[in-house]
Amino acid sequence: MNRFKASIALLLIASAGVTANAYAWARVGVWVGGPVYYPYPVAPAPYYYYPPPPVVVQPAAPTQYVEQGQPAADPGAPAQQPGMWYYCESARAYYPYVKQCSDAWRPVPATPPPSN
Repeated sequence: MNRFKASIALLLIASAGVTANAYAWARVGVWVGGPVYYPYPVAPAPYYYYPPPPVVVQPAAPTQYVEQGQPAADPGAPAQQPGMWYYCESARAYYPYVKQCSDAWRPVPATPPPSN
């Protein structure tokens, strides 16, 4: 029994010297429990993906047609009335074949009068 007490005392003194030394190659300690066994490797923490943003489709705007304005009136052109042609006596031609007339424009009905 004395040998047992002596060996425990020697073990405690040796362990105190080893743990006190910062450059010790071995450590003495007490491990309580069994070996740790993981049947599967430890999976990393899950990374949550954010859902993609919603796709918003707006209906197409209705097609708009823009009517272009009339070309600028010629300064020598006659004032237009619906159903009338304009004849120039000096040029012996009708508007728009002649752009300017030195005489006054003579209005002529667009449809000839019915002949009997």
